[in-house]
Amino acid sequence: MKNHITFLLLFTLSFFGYSQSGNIQGIITDENGVTVPGATVSIKELNKGTVSDFDGKFTLVDVAEGTHNVLVSFIGYANVEKEVTIIAEGTVTLNVIMSSESTELEEVLITGYGLGGQARALNTQKNKQNITNIVSTDQIGKFPDANIGDAVKRIPGITMQVDQGEARNIIIRGLSPQLNSVTLNGSRIPSAEGDNRNVQMDLIPSDMVQTIEVNKAVTPDMDADALGGSVNLITRTSPQGFRLSATAGSGVNFITDKRILNGSFLLGNRSKNDKFGWMVSASINDNDFGSDNVEAEWNDEFEYYTGVDDVEGDPIMEDVSVNPYAKVFEIREYLVQRIRRSFSANFDYKLDKNNTIYFKSIYNWRDDRENRFRLENEILDGEDIEVGDFTVDSNGNLTSFPVEAKRQTKGGIDSKRNKNARLEDQRMQNYSIGGEHLLGNWQVDWMGSFSKASEERLNERYLEYESEYSVAFNNDQDKPYFMPLSATDADYSVFEFGELTEENQYTEEKDINVFVNAQAPLTLIKGKEGFIKFGAKSRIKNKNRNNDFTEFEAIGDELEFLGNIPVRSYSDPDFLAGNQYQIGTFASADYLGGLNLYNGDVFDSTVLPEEYLTANFDVNENVYAGYAMINQKLSDKFTVLAGLRLEHTSIDSQGNELNFNEDGDYAGTSVIESKNEYTNILPGLHLKYDVSPSTVLRFAWTNTIARPNYVDLVPYQEINNEDQEIYFGNADLSPTTSMNFDIMGEHYFKSVGIISAGVFYKDISDFVYVNRSENEAGFEVYKPLNGKSATVLGAEVSLQRRLDFLPGFAKNLSIYLNYTYLTSDTDGIANEDGDERTDLDLPNTAPNMFNGSIGYSGKRFSLRLSGNYSDSYVDEIGGRAFEDRYYDEQFFLDFNASVALTNRLSLYLDLNNITNQPLRYFQGTKNRTMQMEFYEKRLTFGLKYDIFNKK
Repeated sequence: MKNHITFLLLFTLSFFGYSQSGNIQGIITDENGVTVPGATVSIKELNKGTVSDFDGKFTLVDVAEGTHNVLVSFIGYANVEKEVTIIAEGTVTLNVIMSSESTELEEVLITGYGLGGQARALNTQKNKQNITNIVSTDQIGKFPDANIGDAVKRIPGITMQVDQGEARNIIIRGLSPQLNSVTLNGSRIPSAEGDNRNVQMDLIPSDMVQTIEVNKAVTPDMDADALGGSVNLITRTSPQGFRLSATAGSGVNFITDKRILNGSFLLGNRSKNDKFGWMVSASINDNDFGSDNVEAEWNDEFEYYTGVDDVEGDPIMEDVSVNPYAKVFEIREYLVQRIRRSFSANFDYKLDKNNTIYFKSIYNWRDDRENRFRLENEILDGEDIEVGDFTVDSNGNLTSFPVEAKRQTKGGIDSKRNKNARLEDQRMQNYSIGGEHLLGNWQVDWMGSFSKASEERLNERYLEYESEYSVAFNNDQDKPYFMPLSATDADYSVFEFGELTEENQYTEEKDINVFVNAQAPLTLIKGKEGFIKFGAKSRIKNKNRNNDFTEFEAIGDELEFLGNIPVRSYSDPDFLAGNQYQIGTFASADYLGGLNLYNGDVFDSTVLPEEYLTANFDVNENVYAGYAMINQKLSDKFTVLAGLRLEHTSIDSQGNELNFNEDGDYAGTSVIESKNEYTNILPGLHLKYDVSPSTVLRFAWTNTIARPNYVDLVPYQEINNEDQEIYFGNADLSPTTSMNFDIMGEHYFKSVGIISAGVFYKDISDFVYVNRSENEAGFEVYKPLNGKSATVLGAEVSLQRRLDFLPGFAKNLSIYLNYTYLTSDTDGIANEDGDERTDLDLPNTAPNMFNGSIGYSGKRFSLRLSGNYSDSYVDEIGGRAFEDRYYDEQFFLDFNASVALTNRLSLYLDLNNITNQPLRYFQGTKNRTMQMEFYEKRLTFGLKYDIFNKK
């Protein structure tokens, strides 16, 4: 494969040469010196044209000698026409400044970007050959979104999975997070999580990104591992003049009444000779909050002990027919401090008119300090329960039974970094160096990047106390609740020591990306311009996880009872899941953090490899790719892009198999190694028809892949004798592939807006799911397998525009609406009995998704109310329909306002999660709650300051 790439590069270079024509290069900016992407640059008499890139740069090659008129057009801005004279084998620099059309903005005070950000995004989207959604930093600023995940969820066809109230994992067009790709300036972002490929979208602050580009139909020059789509985050680049922007704010989380602090700045400029540009920026957000959580695990099978078989000596069990009941019930209280920091420095240098080099960097660092207090009740059944221990009413409802109760404190050590809390230290960094070159008629660009993501959780401690008592069960599947029959039996002080553990976790993923692209004019139809483009890319990845786990026993009797140690009550009469859920008293986080566990006079310690070794792995994954594509105008309105991408994947993985003796005790570890490789040939076709300058029709046929999650493809075996569960990895998994068809129509309004509609279809093969079965010994066996096939059929509609056709104040109103519908089907998923299931949608396909907002922009202030809805969907497949886990529907309502105090200074106010939307899972049916976690509202406010000073 490497030889193929070398040949491709040599083939590219062999075509470099000079003609008797010349070239035009330049940068397009607005009145403030801010670059304008997506502008159309054309020479009508030569039937030549191009579009400015995300940095406002454009290049016209192979322009005939002589004097020509260059026309620059852009929705929402007045056209600019300039005359240039071309000299053979020369490059002319043409920088253009565009002005907003006064008829559109007469009632709007221009502070910062005004409507320019939205215009930039829509112009870029309109002029793309493939199906995309573009969101500018200005559009992000119109919504109260602190991180990129919350900003992305407002794009058509996208829903997000949340973590502690913030959008984290992205689902595009119903495809799971691991089936989508996220890149930074075109370079793949590594994942900080250990068992999957998900990129933590809440790790990156929204104010560090200039543009979000969602490619729903990838072209051959893009990475192919994007079944749902590819999100490209484009960071800010050096401005064309002096730029200073700063934000300072505060706020409050209503769940804890704790403060929020945030701040950011951006500073950049260009040298006097215009050759050197630089930009530095930083952002910090300190959020002290938490969540109120209730969880349950349901069962519909119940048995009890009746005696011992006289012959075999085995216990005799009797089955009882009962309605579904909560086998496990938990109340959880989370206290969290999340500090998100980000730093960026970008530079570019023009060697001459034809050659530019650049350096881009970003460093994201998030600390999550968490204390969790969990009251768990698990029913005692089977051999632990006899007649008289439980009651069943006449309707078949279990109404009382004995439980094993556990009170667990989760925390960390007493240090300046941990502060007696579990500290999750997540970092993502990316450093890129690249160049853009004009060699005759050839445009060549290249980039090399190094990325690293890591998650470190050191000295994570759990202290647990146990007791047994009987409870009454309320049989409310929507709000399950266990009530102790005896307050004395359930008294926290008589809970006995259960376990004390400490674990360390470290996950790291490193990516090295190198690519080169070359593009040159190619005319297949006389008088109609086109180009050929080809290139190569290598992605060298290593991912490893190194965990450990130690259990401690106190030598004395200090820890014998919960009543003997420092405790604290964490009950809250305003518990958001309901005031009936009072969690009670636990070992204090300060006490747990202050224990000197490694003092041999106080504690005995035992390392437990069976608790962590199967989670440890080391994977090397190398991807070598090459592509070629042609873009050709067949007429003035009709353009076709066709190409082929080839990707070769080589994987070396190492995992652990745990061995147990006949008594079920740990007896040693075997290291397992495996190799796998495969090659994918991925053709693509994109058609674009310009019905008019404002109306575009698109069609795409693409082929994409998704590589299995690391936890699935690593060879390992884990046997849990206590829970009678066995987990396997599967190094022989095939990648998931998909053939995709898209049709989209778009109409762009002159007053900056769009109405669009489209349908899409995905034919998916070899999707990965976790199969659950039962072996002969009665153990539940979990193993990732390839399903046969799945299909996704969907439709999208979107509308965004300013209502400037209305009279009076109403013309300053604007709306933003989009809706996505999905339906899916799967084949080849087996249940626990080995039979194929026919009742399942593809996991993570939400049938309905909706975004809507209405805003008002006056001369000095703006207001916006925004809603985001996604339907429920199956999240995890169980052994049978009763055990399937669903992610429930969610509706978020947010409000934000800003007031321009001066042309440079503004005041903002944001109110998030007005609906107090919980994260909710249900089991099998919608009314059967598995988890409900509440976060309450969040209020932030502050000042923004912005200075533009064009050169």
